[in-house]
Amino acid sequence: MNPFSRIISGTMTWGAWGAQMSPLEMQQQIERYYALGITTFDHADIYGGYTTEAEFGAAFRKTKIVRDQVQFITKCGIQMPCEARPLPIKHYDYSAKHIQRSVENSLKLLQTDYLDLLLLHRPSPMLEIEAVAQTITKLKKEGKVKTFGVSNFTPTQIQLLQKEIPPMWNQIECSLTHEIPLFDGTLDFLNAQNIGTMAWSPLGSYFKEDSKKKSRIKKCLDSLCQKYNCSEDQLLLAWLLSHPSKIYPVVGTTSTERMEKALQASTVNLELTDWFLLLEASQGKVVP
Repeated sequence: MNPFSRIISGTMTWGAWGAQMSPLEMQQQIERYYALGITTFDHADIYGGYTTEAEFGAAFRKTKIVRDQVQFITKCGIQMPCEARPLPIKHYDYSAKHIQRSVENSLKLLQTDYLDLLLLHRPSPMLEIEAVAQTITKLKKEGKVKTFGVSNFTPTQIQLLQKEIPPMWNQIECSLTHEIPLFDGTLDFLNAQNIGTMAWSPLGSYFKEDSKKKSRIKKCLDSLCQKYNCSEDQLLLAWLLSHPSKIYPVVGTTSTERMEKALQASTVNLELTDWFLLLEASQGKVVP
C-alpha cells in the first residue's frame, strides 16, 4: 500500500518564498489540508532560504495531528548561497558528511524522529554513489529515513545509483506543457524499474505565461471544461493523473479552494480521445 496521499502538498511557497504565512496561518493550513485528506507534505532544506522547514515543524507541533498519520518528504544536496549560508557559489554536495548533517538538521527543524522519504534534490556530476549508499543505509538502519529517492534524475543517473542503492521514487517536472518525460524514456524506465513518480509543477506553465502553446490548450480546455463540468486546473491535473504511471502531483498552492479542486481532479474520468486532444493541443501537431 502506498503511504502517500494521491495529491501531495508542496510547501515551497508557504514561507519566505511566497505566502509568508504566520505561525498560526501555517498551523491552520496544515489542519485544513489534513481535513481534506492531504497527508503528504513535500519539503526541501533550501525552501525559504533554509527557513521553511523550521516554520512548518513548529506549526505542525501545535496541531493535534498524530505524526504517523502524515508523511514528510524532504530533499538535500543543493548548497545555495543566501543569508543563512553565505557560500561562495551555488553547488551540490552529496558527501556522506553533508547528507548526514542535512538529515539531522531537517529532523530537528521539522521536529520529527524520521523522514518518510528523503530525495537527492538534483543530480551532481560529482556524485559518489558509494558515499550516498553507505550514508543512506546507515540512516535507514537508524530509523531516521524510511524511504530513499531522487529528484530530477535521468534514467542513466538512476542506473548509476542502482549499482549501490535503489531509489524508490523520482520527483520530476512533468505536465501537459512539459510532456517530455512521456516520450524521452523517463516514465518508461521508472515504470520498468518499479520506481514511483512524483511530478512537481504539475500545472506546468499554463497559468504562468502567454504563448501559442497556451492558446492552443486553452481553446481545447474551453470545450472540455463544459463537457466534464470542471475547471482548467482540474483538467490539467486529470490529464496527468490519467497516465498509467500513476503519477503523484506535488501541488504547491496555498489556497484551500484550489487544493480542494485538485483533489476533485482525481474523479474526472478523461476519455482517451480527449487525453489525446489535449496532447495534440500542447504539441501543436497530430500524433505521428
